Amino acid sequence: MERLVDRLAGYGAYHRDARNLITHLIGIPMIVVAVAILLSRPTLDLGAVHLNPAMVVAGLAAAWYLGLDLRFGAVMTVLLTAAVVTGDALAARSTGVWLGWGLGLFVVGWIFQAVGHVFEGRKPAFLDDVAGLLIGPLFVVSETAFMIGLRREVAAAIEARVGPLRVRERRRPVRPH
Repeated sequence: MERLVDRLAGYGAYHRDARNLITHLIGIPMIVVAVAILLSRPTLDLGAVHLNPAMVVAGLAAAWYLGLDLRFGAVMTVLLTAAVVTGDALAARSTGVWLGWGLGLFVVGWIFQAVGHVFEGRKPAFLDDVAGLLIGPLFVVSETAFMIGLRREVAAAIEARVGPLRVRERRRPVRPH
């Protein structure tokens, strides 16, 4: 559990504003699905089986998540599989549909991320550690689990390191009268 807490606490330190968390709960899944869509072309047909870059990337990510934590890793594997299935279905459509959904979700997802970091008043974690791009989806899953009362020991360990979620008020400049 220590490696899991280390990773989530490192990422969580950049995400303590509750509004930032909300934008990430929306934006990160959009980005994950967008990447799965965009990586669903080209395909390599191996008889009855076809393989695409999204499947390879999702498989490697799932293995990494499972190595970090079996319970969260299993959830991530299911979610990544759903993203790949979605990507595969859209990749079978016209190029316009495939790119429209892929690029549209990607751009809108990153807009949510940017807005969240304005609330946070801090740059995104991946700018200091590129592994943050892999931790982000796990952070969404873990924070969702914490919200419904699961994995309380992990939530408590993270909060002990980085503090509780809060709503940080933006400072307004004082205007002379």
